[in-house]
Amino acid sequence: MSLSGRVALVTGASQGIGRACALKLATAGAVVAVAARNHDKLNELVNEIAAGGGKAAAFALDVTDEVQVKSAMKGAVTQFGKVDILINNAGITRDQLVMRMKRADWDAVLETNLTSAYLCIQQVTSSMLKQRWGRIINITSVFGQMGQAGQANYAASKAGLIGLTMAIARELGSRHITCNAVAPGFIETAMTEVLDEEFKQNAVKQIPLGRVGSPADVASAVAFLASDEASYITGHVLSVNGGMLMG
Repeated sequence: MSLSGRVALVTGASQGIGRACALKLATAGAVVAVAARNHDKLNELVNEIAAGGGKAAAFALDVTDEVQVKSAMKGAVTQFGKVDILINNAGITRDQLVMRMKRADWDAVLETNLTSAYLCIQQVTSSMLKQRWGRIINITSVFGQMGQAGQANYAASKAGLIGLTMAIARELGSRHITCNAVAPGFIETAMTEVLDEEFKQNAVKQIPLGRVGSPADVASAVAFLASDEASYITGHVLSVNGGMLMG
């Protein structure tokens, strides 16, 4: 799955799934623009990619700020000439039962997880249309497919990403631009580290493969969808959940 000659942009790249995606795409030969709020972690990632023989650049980005989104996307195109692959990975949680959920927490999650994807897609589309080739991959969640108590905002945002994925796939398919989603299940990241041990053990019991996933598991799926091997796949949600949800 060579991505030589391709330029990828990954949001939320400073840690977890985003970081793993950036490393995987770089290993496959892509030049990678890594974007997130934590510039120090991004610079560490850029250095790691360079040490492995790859090429990358860091862009400080708060995906909820439309001005910053436009600036980062323009900066990546200016520096590398194009953006072939967009990975919308940036995401947050603000968990609470819906009857107690504050409007600010609802808005923050929807803006970060869903609206940001729309903003990023809008900014890279012209670059992809010019070359009549592109890959847009949205990182959704198993909870966007099945729901989760205490995560009405998160589940809604991730379900929205699935709808956005299908709409964009229909809009851009005639220009050889695919849009797909990857739906991770229970993945060991900083976001899941804060969960108590009992919750984690119960979660594993629901997974037929009997283990928690890793960011690398998700990154491998992303790299496949970004490749030419996936050229006839669009509007699809690829589940990476160990069998936690089937069908």
